Amino acid sequence: MKLIYTIKKFKDEKEKDKNSEKLYYYSDIKLLKSISAIYKSVDTAFKAALTYIFSYPFRSFKSFFKFLLAIILLAYLAVTGLVMNDYLMTHHSWYQKLYCKFDAQEKLKKSVVRIVGGYSEGSGFFIAPDQILTNFHVIDGEPSPKIIFPDGTFITPIKITGDQKADLAILYTDKNYFDFVFSLPNSLSFKPEEQLIAAGYPLGTDLTGDPTVIKGNYLDYRKSKKESVGYLQTDFGLVEGMSGGPLTDICGNVVGINTMSMSGQSLFIAADIANHLIDLFTDQSIAKIEVNPSLSPVEGVKAFYTYLKARSMSNGFNLLSSTYKKYTTLEEWTNRFNDIIDVDVISVEPYNKSKDTVYIKFGTKNWLLGEVEYYYYQGTWKTILEDGLYKLKQSNVEEIKNPDITWFY
Repeated sequence: MKLIYTIKKFKDEKEKDKNSEKLYYYSDIKLLKSISAIYKSVDTAFKAALTYIFSYPFRSFKSFFKFLLAIILLAYLAVTGLVMNDYLMTHHSWYQKLYCKFDAQEKLKKSVVRIVGGYSEGSGFFIAPDQILTNFHVIDGEPSPKIIFPDGTFITPIKITGDQKADLAILYTDKNYFDFVFSLPNSLSFKPEEQLIAAGYPLGTDLTGDPTVIKGNYLDYRKSKKESVGYLQTDFGLVEGMSGGPLTDICGNVVGINTMSMSGQSLFIAADIANHLIDLFTDQSIAKIEVNPSLSPVEGVKAFYTYLKARSMSNGFNLLSSTYKKYTTLEEWTNRFNDIIDVDVISVEPYNKSKDTVYIKFGTKNWLLGEVEYYYYQGTWKTILEDGLYKLKQSNVEEIKNPDITWFY
């Protein structure tokens, strides 16, 4: 009986386990169905929300993607605008200066002049209708430098003042040139790496053509306690002959004066400081024309060629004897020397111990069709004492072609 009871109990428990497994199985299926139903409900709701949110304002998904593309394009344009703004601020100070650079360069080419002296050459520019600013070292030791305009004409200044320590000088003209004037500022300010323009004549009269215009960027301001001026430093180099020319912003506003170059960078005297110093300029350090044709025949000949060098034609003509003047007039005689911009007297001395004849050796620098030509001469002048001055009566001067180096000593 005990065995039968045990077997029956085992069968009952086994049947109970089967029923439990079925219950768990049906419970899992029901749970999965519930989860699936919830997922479908959420999915349906999400799709409905997307459809409502994105398709309703744009009518369709196609319109939405067009809108999205437009947003991306606008973002690109905004970034491009920021980049362009940074470029304008860096290179043009601001957009106001973007369109004025072309007029500025044209004015520079038409207004910057050459300055030619006996010992140096450079550039200059008008700061007033009758005043040309340049570096002092361009005219140092030269009492009568020549001012050559872009059209090839040239004049001699009637007065020179300057400050040798500041390396600045002003040449005064007898006529007014209003269209050439660049005003000097009272103060300066720059954007970092602002674009600047320098103009001048590289290599002086050895290189023909319009003034050269060089562009670069502002780097820094330099000032020494030992100097009376401050300097603007740029990242581009000047060429010999450009000294004294203007440094401007891209609109043609003068900010500096070309002064020196080294290792691919250049220094420019700050224009505002130059403006404040001009009223203090004097002629104390300026070379003067010092002649005395009453002393001797040699001094009379020296004076004649000094006046010719200075383009002081009436004074030179007055040193011709009355006999010589019978065959010419001031106008005709002056026209013989229209192209001479410099005279270099190499030697002048009595000829064979003569009391009235002088031997002279000299060279001239002539401005012909926009180029410099050099000529060399030697010979004698016979002089005569008239009105208390030794005047030139008769010449025997001839041109020397291609003299060798010993001729100059």
